[in-house]
Amino acid sequence: MKKEIISTTNAPAAVGPYSQAVKIGDFLYTSGQIALDPATGVLAPAEIEAQSEQVMKNLAAVLEAAGYTFDEVIKTTCFLQDMSHFAAFNAIYEKYFVSKPARSCVAAAALPKGALVEVELIACHQN
Repeated sequence: MKKEIISTTNAPAAVGPYSQAVKIGDFLYTSGQIALDPATGVLAPAEIEAQSEQVMKNLAAVLEAAGYTFDEVIKTTCFLQDMSHFAAFNAIYEKYFVSKPARSCVAAAALPKGALVEVELIACHQN
């Protein structure tokens, strides 16, 4: 199968030696997205709601660039800097992932650039 690197200026550029996403066959694997504004490179305000919304916008941009939608997401991995943000994060998450993909959500001691949340996903075209 052919590997395709996905890149869009509508999501933050990678802050290291990796791609925003990789498509192989019908599957799309994204790198983790944090709440960076793609236009400025500045982290969203330090509230979990604002950062979660920006993360979802960034993921939406990567999905769109690859020709996918949130409905095609089959698995997410979510990293929270503080598990006390779990309920507030879920309130934002459920607006985007209405198809209820499989999910892991773990606490992370620290995230890049001091982010409060990071989310990565796997999507698959359903024929």
